[in-house]
Amino acid sequence: MPLITAERRRTLRADVTASLVVFLVALPLCVGVAVASGVPAELGLITGIVGGLVTGLLPGSSLQVSGPAAGLTVLVFTAVSDYGLPALGVIVLGAGLIQVALGALRLGRWFRAISLAVVQGMLAGIGLVLIAGQLYALADAKAPGGGLADLAGLPRLVLATLTSQQALLALAVGVGTARLIAVWPRVSGRAGVVPGALVAVGAATALTALLDLPISRVEVRGLLHAIQPPGLSDAARLADVGLAATVVAFALIASAESLFSANAVDRLHSGRRTDYDKELVAQGAGNTVCGLLGSLPMTAVIVRSSANVRAGARTKLSRVLHGVWLLIFVALLPQALSYVPTAALAGVLIHAGWKLIPVREIRPLWRDHRGEAVVLLVTAAAIVTTNMFEGVLIGLLLAVVKTAWAMSHVHISVSDTGAGAGGGSGGVRVRLTGNATFLRLPRILDTLEALPQRHVELDLSGVRHLDHACMTALQGWADERNAHISQPAAEAGALGGPETAEAAGSTPEHPDTAGAAGSIPGHPDTAGVRNAHISQPAAEAGALGGPEAAGAAGSAGGPAHSPAAPHPKGPPA
Repeated sequence: MPLITAERRRTLRADVTASLVVFLVALPLCVGVAVASGVPAELGLITGIVGGLVTGLLPGSSLQVSGPAAGLTVLVFTAVSDYGLPALGVIVLGAGLIQVALGALRLGRWFRAISLAVVQGMLAGIGLVLIAGQLYALADAKAPGGGLADLAGLPRLVLATLTSQQALLALAVGVGTARLIAVWPRVSGRAGVVPGALVAVGAATALTALLDLPISRVEVRGLLHAIQPPGLSDAARLADVGLAATVVAFALIASAESLFSANAVDRLHSGRRTDYDKELVAQGAGNTVCGLLGSLPMTAVIVRSSANVRAGARTKLSRVLHGVWLLIFVALLPQALSYVPTAALAGVLIHAGWKLIPVREIRPLWRDHRGEAVVLLVTAAAIVTTNMFEGVLIGLLLAVVKTAWAMSHVHISVSDTGAGAGGGSGGVRVRLTGNATFLRLPRILDTLEALPQRHVELDLSGVRHLDHACMTALQGWADERNAHISQPAAEAGALGGPETAEAAGSTPEHPDTAGAAGSIPGHPDTAGVRNAHISQPAAEAGALGGPEAAGAAGSAGGPAHSPAAPHPKGPPA
């Protein structure tokens, strides 16, 4: 029997082919993300290698590929600008340890509870800031730094570009790169297996070298020179509140992006599903190693992962081998990067940033789920105007408020029976349905306080949830109207309105309730003078009922009570 079966040979062939495709996709992205983050290009390749050789070997997701991500570019650039390059290793190391702890505590699955609108808004905000910053690199100019500063400086950038031949040449190379990436899937035919980003960067590099264009190129200093392990003095900076908050931001955002990517990758194949806790540990282990090497943080990257699946990968071997190919490239051909124009890498990242913005989804989302669209837009705007950490917090807070508001929806219907029998005044019936919470309390009280001074029946039987604030306010309204709160028969319950005062009678356990059934504890004067009552849902503490319950009230027994206080049990109805 052969050691390697035909099926295993097919699997091995598919994984090797897929790994080469992923390597070609990852190479320009690793370099581009590093340059855009303001760190040496080699650090992006180191993170890609660790993503393949460390995270790729660990359990979690079998086909997901990890490496430096455009989604963290803005956060890394800000951290390096604020704390310096030596602090990057400490930040990434701390974030990795937090991820390992979260996975060990089996909290990975809870990242799926994050609002999708917040995640889309986060990616859209990152895309906008990334594009704004790379527009400067597109013209061989230095970005001011920061979302608003970059946007505000665009008019000056346009004027400076129009008056500089070097800037115009760089702009042509960068725009051509981005355009070729965009059209490559439509014009490539059989050559489509070669990634568009690699083709575009290769073409831009060849054109720049052949014409000897006077534009900026990637600076290469060597792999060993780029590695800067953090020292004890750097670790001591974790006492800085700002730096510690950055560590938490790295951990949470990298984790969310990785696990959402895993969810998307699982939809692309029919193999084994992702174990979110193990995947979080794997991502944390990779970031811990990256931190020890002073490199960029990593996440699972949907671009590389989807390329891996589409190329026919079957096992985790494909993502491990992609790290091997990156290592071989860094060891043998590092100087090849020095020929790559930075404008071409800017074109790659502008295309990647545009893909992060859910342009096609915004219009239908606004039409069908306007609240979710608002959360998305506010999150993106907050990231552009503040920073990614604060922007995401604002988005999460808004999502919680929006959900609380939506869940507190309550419908109020008022029916006035008009004149009663014999020319007397009829009653008013108010029915609440939905969730009565403090968020809707002003509207409820405005409606009740505008009712005429007649007998009012407030029916809460359709209320699914009644919070303490709302119940207290309704009881206060009932007190002011000389009303009482009637409870369900199973609870304690005299049911009824003013008509039940005489019919309720006395019960064996409560002889003192004759003629006063349903009076509120602490308000004995309400007996016999009520002109309204509240029918409460059984699940909350309330009764169904109204004037027609007069015949049942006497057998229910027990005084009415506030749901916040204990009450005696009456005999079964």
